[in-house]
Amino acid sequence: MLTGGCHCGAVRYEAGGEPFERALCHCELCRKTTGAPAVAWFTVREADLTMSGEPVRYASSDHAERTFCGRCGTQISFRDAAYADRIDITTASLDDPEAAPPVEQIWVRSRPSWMASAHTLPDDLERRPLKA
Repeated sequence: MLTGGCHCGAVRYEAGGEPFERALCHCELCRKTTGAPAVAWFTVREADLTMSGEPVRYASSDHAERTFCGRCGTQISFRDAAYADRIDITTASLDDPEAAPPVEQIWVRSRPSWMASAHTLPDDLERRPLKA
């Protein structure tokens, strides 16, 4: 069972079954709806997902809907009308994001050029405190 939810805890979910897709998406819609350069998703059957709380629904295109927490803004899911029996869940919203890591990248033609070399950026392991 995969469990997760939003940042503030108002929306929670449990996803049963084994995820059958796990991808890092670079499409423009994912980037714009999250403000992130890419979004990691895992896919489960709609029937295997239980969600509590009241996620807000947003039609991000004429065929797709996303849900997010109305309080803290965390995006939780993506549903495409062409695949009504399945739902994509944001991997970073998992309690343990290591439980369903991406195994492929999709929409790479939309990827910002600087993302191709992001793995070469130096790590700041000290987590410097912010200056007042």
